[in-house]
Amino acid sequence: MKRTTEFVLGLIGGIFGLIGAVMAILIGAVDEAFTGSMEISGLGWSAVLFSIVGIIGSIVVKRKPKLGGTFMTVAGLGGTISIFIFYILPGVLLIIGGLMGLIKKEKIKSIEV
Repeated sequence: MKRTTEFVLGLIGGIFGLIGAVMAILIGAVDEAFTGSMEISGLGWSAVLFSIVGIIGSIVVKRKPKLGGTFMTVAGLGGTISIFIFYILPGVLLIIGGLMGLIKKEKIKSIEV
């Protein structure tokens, strides 16, 4: 089976997640300059790692759907927990693609004799 839908959802979710994570890091740098707190920057870096896991999951889902779906689901949930406001859209895309990779059944081709 091709699994193109899961691949595209995971890839778009991972790319949007990287964009949201960079925005969180930039806002965290401004916050750090004024208050000295590095919390938002740290959460932004964790979202970068989750986005990379989501992109890897979208690549893996073509060969091993269960493993790729697990990667994308974990990346979507982890990113959403780390920086909720910046990771809403990427989290939804990664979770939908991941669950599709986990739930969707393979079609078995029958051989006629």
